[in-house]
Parts: sequence; C-alpha cells; structure tokens
Amino acid sequence: MWSDELVRARLHVVTGKGGTGKTTVAAALAVALATGGGRTLLVEVEGRQGIAHLFDTPPLPYQERRIALAPGGGEVRALAVDAEEALLEYFAMFYNLGFAGRTLRRMGAIEFATTLAPGLRDVLLTGKVKEATTRAAGGIHTYDAVVLDAPPTGRVVRFLDVTRAMAELAKVGPIHSQSKGVVRLLHSADTAVHVVTLLEDLPVTETLETITELDLADLRPGAVLINRARPSRLPTRSVTAAADGHVDAQVVRAGLLAAGLDLDPAVLEGLVTETVEHAIRADAEQQARARLAEAGMPLIELPELTDPGGDGVDLGGVYELAEALREQGVR
Repeated sequence: MWSDELVRARLHVVTGKGGTGKTTVAAALAVALATGGGRTLLVEVEGRQGIAHLFDTPPLPYQERRIALAPGGGEVRALAVDAEEALLEYFAMFYNLGFAGRTLRRMGAIEFATTLAPGLRDVLLTGKVKEATTRAAGGIHTYDAVVLDAPPTGRVVRFLDVTRAMAELAKVGPIHSQSKGVVRLLHSADTAVHVVTLLEDLPVTETLETITELDLADLRPGAVLINRARPSRLPTRSVTAAADGHVDAQVVRAGLLAAGLDLDPAVLEGLVTETVEHAIRADAEQQARARLAEAGMPLIELPELTDPGGDGVDLGGVYELAEALREQGVR
C-alpha cells in the first residue's frame, strides 16, 4: 500500500515500459492526489500530447492549464514542456535575454543547440519540472503535488540524472545553481519514482532492472503500479494444479448439475480447456507478483478496464483508476 513516505513526496515521477499504460496511470495518479481539495500539476515531456488525448482537450500549450476537477473540490492542471520554450524562458530568467532569445529561435540556433547537445534538452525539461514543484508564494506551494509522465524505463534514469553531469561541468553561474537545485530535488525525499508494469515476464524484468538502476543512481523508487490486473476466477489453492492440467471434468460436471446446468459434453470439454488456460495465466501472474514483491516496494494494483470501443481508456476510466488508487492509500 501507499506508504507514509510517499504521502510526503511532492514530485511523483511515473515511468514504465512502453505499452504498460504509463500515461494513463500518471493521469489517474494526478486525479487521485487532487481528490479532497488538492491541487496537482500533470506534466508531460515527450511531445506526444497523450494527456490532452486522455482528457479530451486541445493540445496542451507551454502553459499550465486546468484540465479536470477532482472529487472533493480538487483540480488538475497540465503542462506540456517544450525544450525550446523552456530555453527561452531560461534565457529570460537568468540572462535577461528575452528579445535576444526570440531572435535565436528565428535563426534556428535553439534547435541547433539542443541537437548538438542532446543532454541539454533533458536538463531544460527537468529544470522546468523543478521550478513548478518548488514554486511558492507566501510560504505556500502553488501545487500540492506534481506528477511527471516521464520517459520509458529504458532511459528514465539517464533523463533524471543528466543534470548532475551538467552541474559538474558548469562550476559557477546560473546554470550551476539551477542544475544543483534540480539535482537536490530529484535525489531528495520530496521525489518518488513509480514504475508502471504488467504481470508479464518482460515488463516485470524491465521493472526490476529499473529499480536496481534507480538505487544505483541514488534516485528514490516509489511504488510499483501493476496495471490491468485481472482477478483469478479460481481459488488460489487450485491454480497450480489446474495449470498443470489437473481439472476433473466429472467434478466440474457435478458442480454444474448442482447449479441446474446440464451442459453438452463438447461444451463441458471446452469449459475445462478454458479453465486450464485461465489457470496457466493466473499461475504466471502469481509468480510475477512474487518477483515484484521481492523488490520490497509498495505494490499497487489497478484493474483492467473494459473497453467496448477498443480505443483505449477514456476519461471515465481515468477517474475509475484514480478511485482504485485512493482505495489503496494514495493521498
């Protein structure tokens, strides 16, 4: 369940292997954290406009905009961070080069700079996230929590830790102080990195590898968010035997007859086959849970949602997942 340490975190970084539903879970987490009167900011940095699609809004600008209300009077704002706009903002804030920065954009110098030094793009993105997380007026933070829809597990550690290298290169000046501030936030108890996974072999393996990489980089793992979890329709004690093919058709038939169902033998045979297939999947998922539990992180399970249209999770689904997160202690 959600721990007291995670309740105190202010920046929630959400990553996961591609196809695990990372953006959807990040959106649900933002709604859950805003429930009850909170104010959260949901940030994306990959330029895919996945948040706008989920919340059925126009593409997000480089500007914090309210996209949803949460139960209990809270609100969710969203921001799509653009590296070019972040660099212009950086010039204006630290070097008073607002006009010159716009000239650089017309010349294409900004795109040239971020292409020449790819790490610079990530420095700008994490810098903007840090600014939003720490922004305050009168001692009160603008946002109770910030949720970052981060890059996938394959490059999330490099993305989060690139600023440390920049801080070491720039020994003095605004770049140094800004970089040090980002590093301090990302490596503090204010930040938690959550990993979204499925109960399948490859996502689980990549999740465990990512947790190890986070530990080695001194980045704080938060929770493992198991998406699309499906309940077993068999008693736990029966799963292993059924997965090995030990399903007595006559016992099944007797149970069905007791319930008033007299099935054709062919139908009964098909039902037994489906039971074995279901048991094989359930057994594999039990083993996947056991592997994840060994990492020692909180495990949060999110249900598989029905999708009649086949178009992915809609806004109603985001709120359903947010409710499931609240039920498991997310505050």
